[in-house]
Amino acid sequence: MHKNYLKKYYFIEKFEKSNIDVQKKNTVIIYRNYKKKYKIKEIIDLKNFCRKKGLKFLISNNVKLSIKLDLDGAYIPSFNHDYLHLSYFLKKNFMLLGSAHNLKEFRIKEKQNVSEIFLSSLFKKNNNYLGINKFKIMSNYTSNSIIALGGISKQNIRLIKLTRATGFAGISYFR
Repeated sequence: MHKNYLKKYYFIEKFEKSNIDVQKKNTVIIYRNYKKKYKIKEIIDLKNFCRKKGLKFLISNNVKLSIKLDLDGAYIPSFNHDYLHLSYFLKKNFMLLGSAHNLKEFRIKEKQNVSEIFLSSLFKKNNNYLGINKFKIMSNYTSNSIIALGGISKQNIRLIKLTRATGFAGISYFR
């Protein structure tokens, strides 16, 4: 599949109108907050702001809250191996995304019924670093759509087209 257009996923940790305001309509905003309890008012404000801008809005690691607040979907991080959300009723266009770093986590995300898997790390040299070749090999182990994660910049974004990734996710790229 030839890709002229890549899906974009922007991870945020707090509501900053100035950063979200400049995003294009095809960018999905994912709010993640692993250290503290979610502030419902802040999530509702974010949801309303994103809807006004025409952006999709997801929260991380809480499918139940995402359903309750009528968000566009949820993101399930690699450390979450829970299957409880499979018993919930999901609306038709509810996005369920997940991340993985290895084959075992791929299988868990497939069983969790995610539609897209964020695979890391493509460029960022950390514990999960894959590089382009290993990234390409790993992405062949699933039929799910793959989203590149880790170290994406304006300088290396064109290299994503060498993989089978249909999009990319990040933080610093969008600032």
